[in-house]
Amino acid sequence: MKLVRFVLCACTALCSVQAMAEEADSAAGQRPEIVVTGLLQASAGTKTDTPLVETPQPITVITDDIYLAQGAISISDTLRYVAGVQANPYGPDGRVDGGFIRGINALQFRDGMRDLYSYYASIRSDPYNFSQVEVVRGPASVLFGNGSIGGLINLVSKTPQFEPEGEVSLRAGSHSRLELLADVTGPVSDDLAARLAVRVRDSGTQTNFVPDDRVLVAPSVTWSPGSDTSVTLIGMYQEDDGGSTSQFLPLFGTIYPNPNGRLPHSTFIGKPGWDRYDGRLLEGTGIVEHRFSDMVRVSLKARYIDSDLTYLTHYPNNYSTPTNPFLDADQRIIGLYADGSYAGMNVFSTDNNLRFDFGTGENIDHTLLAGIDYSWNRVTKTGGFGFEQIDIYDIDYDSLLDYGGGLPDTFGISTTIVSQKQLGFYLQDQIRLWDRVSIVLGGRRDHVRTQTHGSPAEKANATTFRAGIIGEVTKGVSPFFSFTESFEPISGTDSAGRAYIPKTGRQFEAGIKFHPDEATLVTFTAYHIKESNRPISDDTTPDPFDQIQAGELVSKGFELEARRVLPGDFEILANYSYNKAELTKSDDPLTIGKQLGNVPKHNASIWATKTLEVGPDTSLRLGGGVRYSSANYSFSSNFPDGIRTPHYTLVDALAELSWHQWLFSINATNLFDKTFYSACLARGDCFNGELRNVFGTVTYRF
Repeated sequence: MKLVRFVLCACTALCSVQAMAEEADSAAGQRPEIVVTGLLQASAGTKTDTPLVETPQPITVITDDIYLAQGAISISDTLRYVAGVQANPYGPDGRVDGGFIRGINALQFRDGMRDLYSYYASIRSDPYNFSQVEVVRGPASVLFGNGSIGGLINLVSKTPQFEPEGEVSLRAGSHSRLELLADVTGPVSDDLAARLAVRVRDSGTQTNFVPDDRVLVAPSVTWSPGSDTSVTLIGMYQEDDGGSTSQFLPLFGTIYPNPNGRLPHSTFIGKPGWDRYDGRLLEGTGIVEHRFSDMVRVSLKARYIDSDLTYLTHYPNNYSTPTNPFLDADQRIIGLYADGSYAGMNVFSTDNNLRFDFGTGENIDHTLLAGIDYSWNRVTKTGGFGFEQIDIYDIDYDSLLDYGGGLPDTFGISTTIVSQKQLGFYLQDQIRLWDRVSIVLGGRRDHVRTQTHGSPAEKANATTFRAGIIGEVTKGVSPFFSFTESFEPISGTDSAGRAYIPKTGRQFEAGIKFHPDEATLVTFTAYHIKESNRPISDDTTPDPFDQIQAGELVSKGFELEARRVLPGDFEILANYSYNKAELTKSDDPLTIGKQLGNVPKHNASIWATKTLEVGPDTSLRLGGGVRYSSANYSFSSNFPDGIRTPHYTLVDALAELSWHQWLFSINATNLFDKTFYSACLARGDCFNGELRNVFGTVTYRF
């Protein structure tokens, strides 16, 4: 908790340091204005690029300069220093990007449209392809449709610029990482600009025999025939050759002792050459924006996604008897599942709205947004299972079956096809009073139809509302209050074969934003979320993955986030979060009133960078960060006292030398190579935390 106290003190110090900074400015004469670049405006909160200090909801914007300086190599990594967010809750995962916002799984959007619709049907997004990541904390269904009870992550694509610029980078680092990166943009003609982002990577991971190879090509063009019109087309091709870094290791041999010792973090439980997570992703996006007048403008967006994935993996049977999963007295032999699937995902989505700016009085301004969005997605999966046994402490990889290089068919092959259509209508009015008070009112109606091949269609309709107010009561001090609702349709059936009904959620939130100048933004907020119709484990059946819909969750807490740029190019980000997330209704009485599994109550972090002028056209930027996550617990009838995953504190570092057009940088995450577990669950498995990762980059900018 030392870091927690330190972060709280740092947030307070950021506010009090302003007076000293102003005195220093006066003594030094006129200085350029310092701005928290990219941190004060976002589209995710209102879809209207509203300043954060006028939005009655906490929103965090992480620019690519920030998250790349922090050593992010995945979208999950970009969230490490964000209040209210638990990044990489199951450790490094080469398959999916994951994160909890306020204790609840976060949904991912791209340019305001939902990006993924199914786990293990597509590959991860690449942070090099985006200019910033926006995190909206709290329900966001009114603007973004189904889901988003805890919050959402919106990725903002890089788009062409009419000012020519570019960079080419070479990178090498841990796990035999080798990369080539390039990002070039500029005008093709007076009204046409283009951009191309490229990444080619050949790399291993901290898990033996698991690669992390990638090819990314993302071209885009923008046609702007005048100041009132722009048409942007964004393409993307990505191909990954990877695997599962999550090995689902047993509790005994990780968090609990085993007479044979602790399993190494590099342990690979699978068949080298057969286990894989290989995918191909093709995307096309179109964005049209036109301003008819100062009062009326239109925004049209559409995207099509075509994805193919091969997922072949092994994992130990920790679940039948989690208190002792071994098949021998020496605690070495364990059952091993072989699980394979071929998945295809197709998605079409569109979001279109009209914006009206008008006044209804001398000091009353409105921004009215009326929109309609539609999405269709289809996920086809063909899969099978097999079962073997291994000595987990001396795995004979050659003895494992490779199933002819295809799917395991011990129990047969099956195919599922699930499609979903969603149509939504939304209306939002942002009212600005006397240029000091902002009121946001919104409503939405959704119609969702989910079809599982061979089963009746499941239909769900919902109406959700939003209301919020924020006002500047004195210079730079803006209290706010909001009420928001959300809903999330769930495909599939429970253990009795009944179709799931949608999850619903509502939140009350109050806070204050402190923004005395363009270099400072401090946000304090307290919230209360209630989620109903939550699927939970069905302990009445022998299958550990069977679920029933009998859960109700309450997530409440508070967050403090501070960002400040000090004179002398010194930038600091600090945050602290407290989250109490527990089930208030459950089929298992042991879990009622207990903290959700793998959700720590306390998270804190601090990140700072300082730029030094060391010579003509030469500067040195030094950065460092500390991340703290408290212990988390997991409960079940097998472990009524709970399983405790210990707290951990990690250190990250940056050293970056800029010389003329060259940039030389070294990044390190988990600098001191702390060995820890991200999560150990009462169902029977443990997930390794990320080990030290160091890489150096040479960049030429032009």
